[in-house]
Parts: sequence; structure tokens; C-alpha cells
Amino acid sequence: MVFPKNRYNFSFLVLCALILSFIGPLPLQAQGREGMKIIRDAEIEGIIRNWSAPVLRSAGLDPNTVKIILVQSPDVNAFVAGGANIFLYTGLIELTDNPGELIGVLAHEIGHISGGHLIRTRDALERASYESIVGTILGIGAAIASGESGAVPAIALGSSSVAMRRFLAHSRVQESSADQAALTFLEKAGIDPTGIGSFLGKLKAEALMPADQQSEYVQTHPILENRMDALQTRINASSHKGAGYSEDWRTKHALIKAKLKGFINPGQVAWAYDDRDTSLPAEYARAIAAYRDNQVEDSLKRIDALLARAPDNPYFHELKGQMLLEFGRPEDALASYRKALAIEPDAALIRAALGHALIESRYSNPADEQKNMAQAIQELERVLKEEPRYALVHRLLATAYGRLGNTDMAKVYLAEEAILQRKYDYARQQAEGVVNAASPDSKALLKAKDVLSYLEVHEKE
Repeated sequence: MVFPKNRYNFSFLVLCALILSFIGPLPLQAQGREGMKIIRDAEIEGIIRNWSAPVLRSAGLDPNTVKIILVQSPDVNAFVAGGANIFLYTGLIELTDNPGELIGVLAHEIGHISGGHLIRTRDALERASYESIVGTILGIGAAIASGESGAVPAIALGSSSVAMRRFLAHSRVQESSADQAALTFLEKAGIDPTGIGSFLGKLKAEALMPADQQSEYVQTHPILENRMDALQTRINASSHKGAGYSEDWRTKHALIKAKLKGFINPGQVAWAYDDRDTSLPAEYARAIAAYRDNQVEDSLKRIDALLARAPDNPYFHELKGQMLLEFGRPEDALASYRKALAIEPDAALIRAALGHALIESRYSNPADEQKNMAQAIQELERVLKEEPRYALVHRLLATAYGRLGNTDMAKVYLAEEAILQRKYDYARQQAEGVVNAASPDSKALLKAKDVLSYLEVHEKE
């Protein structure tokens, strides 16, 4: 899991310093308001993507064109923005009791995509990082709430939750339309629709509470009595009502919740799982909690025990790699990441982690360092084909190219990272530096010109 911890390993900071020595200061990474951050996790995204795939196909959408983005926040909400991107709060996932409730929420958001109820934001967000999308929406929401829509470009991140709620809220007609579309898609996909009803039933009582006590989901998805009645009528008529969800789906749902509990609230794991509970989710949560609490030997012992039970689980190998990387043992982490990729070769986020470990590893032989930097670049550039919005990958590529002495390519990737973060002045500075120094027809020169062309169109938006 690529989880925001607001820190890097010491060796990675040294690598960044090498680039800074000849490129200049790096822009700060964009974040949403306090307590709200983007999480990238191959396992959770993969599970949710597999669950949503039949629903998306039933809606006539290509599952490969819709992204599931996790937002670390205790709030309960989900929304679509910046194109076909479904932003899903961890607080919402934690509230669900079964996979059907989570799938029901996804089906509703897919109903918004299918119905064209997309949040209208500037075209520049098509090439923005997910952090920047959330930050921009916060800013637009604040401007609209204050009545100063002309100030939208200048609004800073960190606006109030109320502002975001107002901006994301759909009309009652759109909400009802998305409900009905969701039930149609679930029926076509052969999925029990009772989850969407039980989830909204949990939130129904909130509609009677003061606005400042309601969850963001209730604020942005008004739950009205007639809307619930219409939903229940369709649910009762479904040929799949009561079919339930497979044991595999239930286990994966439990693993998702265990992983989030371990990462976000490690201190609560002991209370959430009884000492006698030796299930895979319980042991998973304990291993992650030990890691988050920097209990090095205990966490490694626990992940090894999990691997003994499930040696073909790529995400257990990935977690061990992450532990070793964070504990300052990147050379040992390489083997775990490679095992994970051997089992799940299409996992771009694990491949990015492998590239990170290659960069952080220590080398006594310059030839080995050159070889591994070249491999890191190969892995990371492959990741960008699937994850072009992943700002950290651009930063890592800049680091790898810097280690090879290719300052022009390092500057290009810093410029591309800056575009994702909407740091346009910095992006122009780096790209112009390449244009003024790179050899004609070089890869760096062509990419730098592409950056400048993009900026000419979007810099003033």
C-alpha cells in the first residue's frame, strides 16, 4: 500500500538531495484538507475494480476506463470527478458490513457516470493528479459557497467540508436517476441488490439530524423517503434479491476492512479483533498494526506467518516488501516485490514499489548501481503507461535519471510531476531549462516541448 505517512526513508531523502543540488527546490505535493489524503493500494483497488467490472459492463462502460480512487478520510462519502474517476472515502468502506453494500454505492456512482452527471471542472484536471483534483474541488466549492466564483483559480487547498459538500451535491432528480440506473445495472450483472438498500438504510436517520451532524454522503446524496420507497420496490422485484454474496467476496471484504483498520487506526486493532480470532483478516490487521507502530521484528514475524498460510498471495509479499523498505532494508525488499509481481504481473502499483526499492538500495559497485537505475527506469516508465496521474512515479523517475547523470530527463519528469500538481511556474522553469540545454531531437527535448505546449493551453486556467 502506498500510504501517506508524511515521511520518506533517509536514503530516499539523500537521493532527492542529489537532484536538488542541480535542479532546484521541488514543489510541495498537493493535498486535500486536513485528514483527507489519497491512498494508492493495489489490493484494495484490484478487489473493488473486479467487483465493479460486471456493473460497468452492464452500464455499457469499459472497466479499464474507470478508476477507483481511495481517499483517506473518516467521513462517509463517494463522488465522481475529473472524468470517470470514482473517489471512495475509507470512512464509507469501514461503514459497510458486506461487499453488497460497497458494490451498491459503486453502482450508484456508476449511475452518475452513465447519466452524464459529472462534476464540471476545468479541462486541465484531465492531466491533474488525484490529489490536485480533490484540492481543486475543495477550492471551487469554497468559491461557490462564498459567492465569489471568479476567485476559483486562486482558492487555496484546505477549504471547509461544507464547501465541498455544496459543490458535490447532485440534484434530487439526478440522485433518483442514479438509484434506478444502479438497480438496472445490478440486475443485468446478476448481483444481489439488497446491499444498496441496507447501506442507505443506515444513513436514513441522519436526514433528520442537524446538517453539521450529517455525514458527507447524506449531504451530497439526499436520502428522501420517496427515494427509499422507490429503491425498495425495485429491490423487492429483483430476481437476484437474497442471493447473497460468495464466500470469496466476503473474505476479501473482510481483508479490505482489516487492512484499512491496521493502516489508519493501528491502536484500535486489538479492540476490533478478539485475541482468539486467528482468521486471515485478524492476523492481517495485527501484522499491519505492528508495522505501523514500528515493531520491526514482530511485524516481520507476523507477515511471514501469513505467507506460510497463503504463499501465493501477492499482496502479502508486497506488504513484506513495504515493511523491509520502510525499515531501511531496500535490498531485501526487492525479493518480496519480485515475488509479488511474479504472481500478479499486471499490478502497476507493486511495479512502482519495485522501482522505488531499486532506487533506494545501496550499491558498492558503480556498475551495479547503473544497471539497477536503468531497470528502475524501465519499470517506472512501464507504470506510467497505466498510471499517468501518479505523481510519485514521476518523482522517482527524476531521481533515477539524476543518479545516472541525465539531468535533462530528470528535469522533464520533475516538470511533468509539477503539471500533475498544477505547479505550472515550476513546470515551465524545468522544461525551459531542458529546451535551452538538450541536444537536438533528444528524448528529453521532445518531452520538454510537449510540457511547454501543454502549458501554453492550460497555464492560465
